[in-house]
Amino acid sequence: MRRIALLFALAFVAAAPLVGSLGAQSAPTVVIIVRHADKAAAPANDPPLTEVGVERARALSEFLKDAKVGAVLHTATTRTRETARPTAERFGITPEIIPSGPMPVVSAAIVEMVRRHAGKTVLIAGHSNTVMPWIAALGGPKRPDLCDHQYDGIYTLVIDGNSVRLVEARYGPPNPAQTAPCATMPMRP
Repeated sequence: MRRIALLFALAFVAAAPLVGSLGAQSAPTVVIIVRHADKAAAPANDPPLTEVGVERARALSEFLKDAKVGAVLHTATTRTRETARPTAERFGITPEIIPSGPMPVVSAAIVEMVRRHAGKTVLIAGHSNTVMPWIAALGGPKRPDLCDHQYDGIYTLVIDGNSVRLVEARYGPPNPAQTAPCATMPMRP
């Protein structure tokens, strides 16, 4: 059912032209943003995926098998690289590394990286505190950051001229149990 929602969003916009901030193209740009899959506790500075995380990364690739992904972007961390790897391998794509830095600089880099792939489907793997700001930077709605236990969200932006539509779905195994309140996570301006 989740995959059907994504495929419906992709099919719904297939014939519409892309103009506006990302340039004139004959097809919309579809940006699929996910948080990295479930991460291990150690090492704290750059943990790999857990077994469930590896399963979720494979589920992401399967979920996107008909999406004709044309570009894969991820941060320089092990967990985002491991999340994006199965999809990149499925489509024979060499992933691009998202630069690090302050959120406004990184968000501007995301917009430019997506602009270079206008008219394609782009997968971006980020973090709980980057997914929503990147959605907003690309013209989507402003929403609070993800909670620490949320790994299963898949956010599809369809950028068609000055129109940006967001389709949200879930994929892979269920999220782990919530261990801390989400209300403490501030919404970014």
